[in-house]
Amino acid sequence: MKESCDILVIGCGPAGLSAAGYASRAGYDTLALDAAAPGGQLMFIDQIENYPGSESVSGAELAQKMEEQASGFNAQIEYSEVHEIKKEGDTFIAITSDGEIKARAVILAMGARHRKLEVEGEDTYEGRGVSYCATCDGPFFRGKDVVVVGGGDTALTDAYYLSRLCSKVYLVHRRTQFRAQKALQDRVLEKDNIEIVTPHTVTRINGDGNAVTSVTLDDGSQIPCQGVFIFTGIVPNSDSVRSFVACDPNGFIITDDRMRTNLSGVFAAGDVRTTAFRQVVTACSDGAVAAHMADEYLSQ
Repeated sequence: MKESCDILVIGCGPAGLSAAGYASRAGYDTLALDAAAPGGQLMFIDQIENYPGSESVSGAELAQKMEEQASGFNAQIEYSEVHEIKKEGDTFIAITSDGEIKARAVILAMGARHRKLEVEGEDTYEGRGVSYCATCDGPFFRGKDVVVVGGGDTALTDAYYLSRLCSKVYLVHRRTQFRAQKALQDRVLEKDNIEIVTPHTVTRINGDGNAVTSVTLDDGSQIPCQGVFIFTGIVPNSDSVRSFVACDPNGFIITDDRMRTNLSGVFAAGDVRTTAFRQVVTACSDGAVAAHMADEYLSQ
């Protein structure tokens, strides 16, 4: 791994790959780091229908295209986990699992991860019926009954996806109104094998010691099922930088509309930052703006 670069991008989801591509294309020596495969949460999306210029594309396919494009602009993509960032003079130093990297500017694009329900049985049956990714695990439940928990875009999109595989899908949400886009709500309501269960919460996930058998709701009733898919929000992957840049109480990095953090030379983009709307297209836009502002910062 290289020891220094002009612009260090941390995270290789849509925001990070967009930033790396724009920064590299602008002529900067750009290094993008990620602890896992490029793509971020794109890798968990079956089909994306609202990305400009694409009628329908899988998340994995779009991630691959983004990676290839960034690499085509000579951005270097490496796999390494960043544990800490510090600043010495005008130089930023990232402490990674493979050593130290010095950079003149940093773009934080670590994305976010799925929020857990924190109920009894969730950890016990994770990987044995409890999942946070319908496209990853849905095929294992073909012809079975499953519960989907959540009321946002992801919950309804994945409930619809699962309805094409499973015998029955119970969509449990704590409110009577969904947060998802109306087009998604209409699509879900049209499916005969999706049953809406509102306003309720899951209080326990039950099993026989080997696999999930049912969930218990807040009114004490139970829904027999073989799988539970949880989509109740996201948690920012900002643990390594919360003492480095300003974050809100939930851990999302605070930026202005130019992706600037409170620390000069450090920018944030995508799901890890405070924003009103989290979509693939907005993450890509964030990345482009962050790279442009890093260019402006370095030019000065």
